[in-house]
Amino acid sequence: MTDKFQPIGVFDSGYGGLTILKEFIQDMPNYDFVYLGDNARAPYGSRSFEVVYEYTLQAVQKLFGMGCQLVILACNTASAKALRTIQQNDLPRLFPDRRVLGVIRPAVESIGDYTSNGHVGILGTVGTVLSNSYPIELEKWAGGKVVKTTQEACPIWVPLVENNELDSSGTEYFVAKNIRNLMNADPEIDSIILGCTHYPLLMPVIKKFVPEGIHILEQGKVVSVKLKEYLFRHPEMDQECSKSGNVKYFSTENTEVFEKNATTFIGKVIKGEKIILK
Repeated sequence: MTDKFQPIGVFDSGYGGLTILKEFIQDMPNYDFVYLGDNARAPYGSRSFEVVYEYTLQAVQKLFGMGCQLVILACNTASAKALRTIQQNDLPRLFPDRRVLGVIRPAVESIGDYTSNGHVGILGTVGTVLSNSYPIELEKWAGGKVVKTTQEACPIWVPLVENNELDSSGTEYFVAKNIRNLMNADPEIDSIILGCTHYPLLMPVIKKFVPEGIHILEQGKVVSVKLKEYLFRHPEMDQECSKSGNVKYFSTENTEVFEKNATTFIGKVIKGEKIILK
């Protein structure tokens, strides 16, 4: 084990990645973590591939500079629009000993265990849906169990969560509408992936409108399990991760705003520091 502070980096464009980090802390309490939220430039969902890649690479480089040997993109949009380019082009050239992982493949690998008829629904941001990352990965990684993937973009869900409208009548209207659209597009769906890290906060409302018997996959728990499996398979990387149970939080947003909003997602009061990405 390293004596240096070499935490696992967790990046998100907004606050939703804190739902992933919350699971990491619960499942791996002895590991060190650093969270970086690009909250001042969020949301990423409607931005181009080029801009999302540029912003995500800036964040990854910043986390590497903090000592992170491993970074998790706890953001579906960044995972969809930037991860592959960073893995294939930037890491081999600039950081050959570092690793960057996303949240889409863990969800895809897991959904094959839940669907019985191969009909999978995706609820995600506009950017994630337009990227087609989930259908592409499902075709490759679900072990031949998925025969049809149906997507529904939910552009209003993230603003509802970030404005703390978790149980309003407006939230119920939009959640019901998007789920109805998804199920009308394929009534045979038996499993749904929540393709945005904000969406677990809407789970009580989502469950009201998803037909009974349909499995709903939350990314936090799945990604946490997959991270532990990854470190077990790669002991050389596990040795590079420091383990003193420390967690640090950074944001491009004003610290007071970040700390207030972050509490909703991680379930406790935290202390953040402002950081500049460029």
